[in-house]
Amino acid sequence: MELNPLKYFTGYKISIINQFAPPPYGGGNQFLLALNKWVKKAGYDIGPNKIGINTKFVLFNSFNFDMNWLSKKLKKKKYSTVHRVDGPIALYRGENIDLDKRIVDFNRSYADYTIFQSNYSYNEHVNLGFLFDDNKIKIIPNAPDPDIFNSENRKEISKQTKIKIIATSWSSNIRKGQKTYEWIDKNLNFKKYDFTFVGNINAKFENIKIISPKKSEDLASILRDHDIFLTASQNDPCSNAVLEALACGLPVVYFNSGGHPEIVRQAGYSFSKNEEIIDLIKKVVHNYNDLQNKIIVPDIQNVANQYLELFRCD
Repeated sequence: MELNPLKYFTGYKISIINQFAPPPYGGGNQFLLALNKWVKKAGYDIGPNKIGINTKFVLFNSFNFDMNWLSKKLKKKKYSTVHRVDGPIALYRGENIDLDKRIVDFNRSYADYTIFQSNYSYNEHVNLGFLFDDNKIKIIPNAPDPDIFNSENRKEISKQTKIKIIATSWSSNIRKGQKTYEWIDKNLNFKKYDFTFVGNINAKFENIKIISPKKSEDLASILRDHDIFLTASQNDPCSNAVLEALACGLPVVYFNSGGHPEIVRQAGYSFSKNEEIIDLIKKVVHNYNDLQNKIIVPDIQNVANQYLELFRCD
């Protein structure tokens, strides 16, 4: 789906307010870099963290910006504003409900529209008692950059050699699945399987291979060299790691939590306890081609268009 030209953007600048960092970095950062790239590709004037005289549209991300600075900017002039809300952070960090409260308070004060990355994220905010105007809510998933994360030239699975399983995570938060990976390290048959972890983790393994965080292009190449993606992260609203793996053609075995079921859909299997994992890996191998054919990844152009359509010019 191509981005539709919106006449009211002519001569105006879109500003994304976020603490950007060069990859490798977290999933929200990765997605917003891709969004910025694809909106620019469509010919729109978009850029990070600068609000000037031609700025009309402001997208701000979760809490990853100077709230005092932005509130002063938004009070001085009326902009069309969209807030990409993450979390609830208290659920995937296991703390910081006060940070969720700050995010929601800022949202109520300054957001014309609110984007949640998954139905899970929206519903859990409501369950925590945070209320939003349903007429100004949009559920829009993240999407990986298809120029980088794609299944082109990926190798076919070989059932005659070791099946290659991979997990990735920028964050070393224990809720990203560390305990499950430690269980796998002790219980998986490593004569039949290889298991690679790419990213940051506070664990030492006897059998799992750890690779330090890689820039996106290198990570995509590593993903394409593997057969199955496994994630044990808890309460992720819309895991970029899972989306990147799916885009590279990998079926997924995932902990039944957060937004995982919404993005994996029929392209993998969920587990609720570690003891289910090994049988599910075998099940993926048995149904591999069918699962690959059921992979659906959000299209970055379509996602970018949905973001743009929330902006209005009076």
